[in-house]
Amino acid sequence: MNALGLVFSNIHDNNVPELTQDRTMGSIPFCGRYRLIDFALSNLVNSGIMKVGLITKSNYQSLMDHVGSGKDWDLARRRGGLHILPPFGLKENVLYNTRLEALRGAKNFLARSDEEYVVMTDCDNVCTLNFDKILQEHIAKNADITLVYIKRDSSEVKEVQNKMVVGLEDNGRVNAISFSPRTQGEINLYTNVCLLKRTLLQTLIADAFSHGYSHFGKDVLVRNVNNLRIFAHEHKGYYVALNSLQSYYSESLKFLDRSVRDEIFRKVDVYTKVKDSAPTRYGANAVVKNSLIADGCVIEGTVENSIIFRGVKIGRGTVVKNSILMQGTITGENVTLNAIVADKNVVVKDRRVLSGCETHPFYISKNIIV
Repeated sequence: MNALGLVFSNIHDNNVPELTQDRTMGSIPFCGRYRLIDFALSNLVNSGIMKVGLITKSNYQSLMDHVGSGKDWDLARRRGGLHILPPFGLKENVLYNTRLEALRGAKNFLARSDEEYVVMTDCDNVCTLNFDKILQEHIAKNADITLVYIKRDSSEVKEVQNKMVVGLEDNGRVNAISFSPRTQGEINLYTNVCLLKRTLLQTLIADAFSHGYSHFGKDVLVRNVNNLRIFAHEHKGYYVALNSLQSYYSESLKFLDRSVRDEIFRKVDVYTKVKDSAPTRYGANAVVKNSLIADGCVIEGTVENSIIFRGVKIGRGTVVKNSILMQGTITGENVTLNAIVADKNVVVKDRRVLSGCETHPFYISKNIIV
């Protein structure tokens, strides 16, 4: 596929401040052994896109530790491969604030590339996308820009801030773009995934900054609805964008359902950093029901309806229900946890009782001892 990928790793960090205090959105752990960046990178690689620019901003050490040279995604290449792009915006040593400023920071990467098309995607979404199919549709319609959207009921996305909704003609051409409209019923929700020619993107970036614009959606897309042939491609498969701690918690637990896991992991390969860990060890009195348990764990107690990441230790007599325990979490004996999201390397001492609820999980920060 004659295209390169641009992945925004920090754009929506403020949506989940609890999980992005010390990391980017892209490096948030998900589903027992993955990071959110894995889904964006896997979609690009599975579509034949072998040159990817990863746009960073702050707290990206864990992201760099995870992606490394890109070897686990077959992106450690002499030509193409994975490129970490510096987190600078309008002026030297000034961090960007908007998507458009982030793109300006990537202008040298775009100028040095010779691929014809660019695929831009965020990494707060969990889905499988075939960009080769989208490109063929893009070419067939003689489109300038193709936006990927999903159909949702407006009541399902009330908590999404600055959501971009597109209006469509019968042939799929975009004739209107609005932000957070008070529309009832079904809407066409933009997923922040789009495809366009690299030279067009360069022109749009240069033109936007020559006019003092700062917002890619409002200042670039909206202003060019009538000037460019902007089309939309509907994604009909599984899709979720994580926009709060509650959505992270609830959407993660949905993956306990095999049918949901099959929607993502059975259709295509999802790659992640390979770690060589010992198999999980279960004690004589361990009880595990409807849970995802990663490798390298020690389970001595009871785990129900939970997601347990690598290297977690559950003590004797401990009961963990409806919870997410990230890598390296250790519980003592006779602990009770319910509706908990424990970040990495949390220690919960003996006989502690902690509980949140389904609509408001209790979050424990990284490296905290309770």
